[in-house]
Amino acid sequence: MPKPLRSLLILLALAAGLSGCGTVNEKLSAGMGDYVPQWAGGLPADAPPRPGTPQYDAYLKERERKRLLPAADREKEEQKGTTGSTSGGAVR
Repeated sequence: MPKPLRSLLILLALAAGLSGCGTVNEKLSAGMGDYVPQWAGGLPADAPPRPGTPQYDAYLKERERKRLLPAADREKEEQKGTTGSTSGGAVR
């Protein structure tokens, strides 16, 4: 086999292999980001849930409920929520 043809075949094989890895990595990286610890650059603990999940729908409903509350009630609820979370809760 002539050297230029062999080099071309090797180049094509590498290009085909690397293009396949790109699509696999794209799908893996979307899900693996949830499992990376925060200290390593992962999502913070207070990040909202991902769109399309049942938790996201509940999150949007809760956010809308808080938005419709009067400002005085919202402040009372936030103060009650912050004092309850510092008194000890589940650690992620």
